[in-house]
Amino acid sequence: MLGDYSLGDLGAIFAMQGFAGLILFSVYLLMALGLAIIFGQMGVINMAHGEFMILGAYVTYLCSNFFQAYLPFLFPAYFFVAMGLAFLASGAMGMLVEWSLIRFLYKRPLDTLLATWGLSLMMQQAYRSIFGAREVGVELPSWLIGSVQVTDTIEIPINGLFVMGVTILITISVALLIFRSRFGQQVRAVMSNRAMAGAVGIDTEKVDRYTFGLGCGIAGIAGSAFTMIGSTGPTSGQLYIVDTFLIVVFGGAASLLGTIASAFSISQTQSTLEFFLSGSMAKVLTLLAVVGILMLRPQGLFTLKVRR
Repeated sequence: MLGDYSLGDLGAIFAMQGFAGLILFSVYLLMALGLAIIFGQMGVINMAHGEFMILGAYVTYLCSNFFQAYLPFLFPAYFFVAMGLAFLASGAMGMLVEWSLIRFLYKRPLDTLLATWGLSLMMQQAYRSIFGAREVGVELPSWLIGSVQVTDTIEIPINGLFVMGVTILITISVALLIFRSRFGQQVRAVMSNRAMAGAVGIDTEKVDRYTFGLGCGIAGIAGSAFTMIGSTGPTSGQLYIVDTFLIVVFGGAASLLGTIASAFSISQTQSTLEFFLSGSMAKVLTLLAVVGILMLRPQGLFTLKVRR
């Protein structure tokens, strides 16, 4: 198969597949950041994380329709409003779920898995009842349509560049929040030693609620970005949840740097293999490679250093 292409064609193919992998990396990373906060910091296996992502996607869809119908002169800027509302809606829903369900299941990871799996089914049915079973898409502003011509054979879609820019901004913001803010100090203190953190005056229940809401809110932003590259349906989130868990475990459950490295390596490997193989075979080979590495390094690519 490779013999049918010239060196120039192969270079263009790998460049295009590499950029497609970067777009996939952006969505994976936004999803994995939220899940890493919830799973890595709180030890909660949130099987409904994909549905929080789709909540953000549906909020973006509603914003698109609203601005088209009632505020057409502001339509070019609606996506920024939609992303903010997606974060607030998913974050508020996450805090409600933590207060009503998750807080009773701490230190019982298998119970959180079953409970959030049931929650995911309920949210899927709610989306199906409200928006219908068919997939929906959003209307993109004109400035997000088209591509940038890099060479005669390589074109980079503008919406992909926008998604990557949003991902970089959110990643930097999360890093500053976790490692440079008072809230981040409290989150890391509760993760390290919950009893001691409570003894020094930290409201651990409040920290848990805000942390869960933050993780779900980031998933909502991922859903908003997802509308640029795919259609939104009630079960669309399930297509990403397995890969997202794989990224978090492979990178190291509580490591931000590991999540970034893991998302990049898995997305690039999968995107490149999909050109030469079928999509399902590419996923299988990627999974086998990750499992093989985890057998040699079960703690993941990066681990936190803890003082003893």
